[in-house]
Amino acid sequence: MHKGKKILIHSIAFSPDGVSTAYLYNDIAKGFKEKGYEVVVLTTTPHYNVVESELKKQPLKKRALGLFYESNFEGIKILHVPQKKFKSTILRLFGFVYWHIMAIILGLNEKNVLALLSPSPPLTIGFINLLIGKIKGAKVVYNVQEIYPDFLIEQGGLKSKILIKILKWLERYVYNKSDAVTTIDEIFYKTIVSRFDDKIKLHIIPNFVDTDLYKPLDNSTINLDPHIFPQNNDIKLMYAGNIGHAQDWEPMVQLAIYLKNEPFEFYVIGEGVMKSYVEDKVKENGLKNVHILPYQPRETMPQLLDYADLQFIFMSKEMEGHGFPSKVYTIMACGKPLLVCSGEKSPIVNFLKPIDCAALITTSRFEVKINEMVSFLRRQSKKSLQEMGKKGLEEVDKFYSKDVVVNKYVDLIDNLLD
Repeated sequence: MHKGKKILIHSIAFSPDGVSTAYLYNDIAKGFKEKGYEVVVLTTTPHYNVVESELKKQPLKKRALGLFYESNFEGIKILHVPQKKFKSTILRLFGFVYWHIMAIILGLNEKNVLALLSPSPPLTIGFINLLIGKIKGAKVVYNVQEIYPDFLIEQGGLKSKILIKILKWLERYVYNKSDAVTTIDEIFYKTIVSRFDDKIKLHIIPNFVDTDLYKPLDNSTINLDPHIFPQNNDIKLMYAGNIGHAQDWEPMVQLAIYLKNEPFEFYVIGEGVMKSYVEDKVKENGLKNVHILPYQPRETMPQLLDYADLQFIFMSKEMEGHGFPSKVYTIMACGKPLLVCSGEKSPIVNFLKPIDCAALITTSRFEVKINEMVSFLRRQSKKSLQEMGKKGLEEVDKFYSKDVVVNKYVDLIDNLLD
């Protein structure tokens, strides 16, 4: 047990927000609590994926006339700094600065904090933690989930040479001043290790999946609306998650056009900035084989994954080298195979290649990409896809369950404190 040890987890998203980073850090926080740590979480008010049913389960109580809020997540104190998705750039910037100022005040107000842990993005969260850690004499661990500013530069959203120089300096500062830095994948490790003066600080700790929630289901436990999810012999391909710029949607549309008169159905489930684009393309091409549905509660995800024969993830060129979709683990944990489009040297391909639970399409030539996918799908049966999925399930059970990975975080913090 670790009685008397207190950790402050500082994350831009946490329960009751309904996004992958929140789910990941919910489980990390619970893992530290189960190991006897006192855990406090510093985060924002839900603004990524607000789920009303989750808000009712975890109500936010106003503190200091609404300067911040407090909630309770399974016995863990959560401090929320107000944030909204403003359309105005000035308001977004103001909200961002306000979050950082309040994070410093609330972080310094917490007594006896011995360690701080936070995920990127944003990069500035690491700087705030270093400030709090320095004043409180606490150890600081920074978790690289996405590589910034590389991602912003390659996406084309960041062109200012001065700003790029500042962010690159800030990145190196956070890496080198933190007591430890973790990243999720070997390719991420190779990308950033040269930016460290002391390379021993950098550790690989992968993300994980809650295998109590995500697991293969017996058909008798499936309770989906048969009008929306009919039981038939068609092969069903599914994407469930954020419908945004991190994915490339054109291959999915083209694939559906090629297969519109064959026994294949496509399901796109979620919300995001690219949803209207996908809807317009489906309407424009009269694609009756594509079904676009709203975000579904996390509890129904195992049933949705079980319903589909294959999950698809088509990474956008800008994102493929800098992000690793955590849904890969949940798909594997449910014993389902994947159809993935991404570059040969991207983290997702590097991870999946040796496991043999996914069809990996790595060419950048659009027509070749579509032809390879069509050819792969036409060769498959439900049985062959099930065999692929079993290989992913075996891998998750061995290396990527919640208990295995959370223990790595606990061991890392223990070693720093000892």
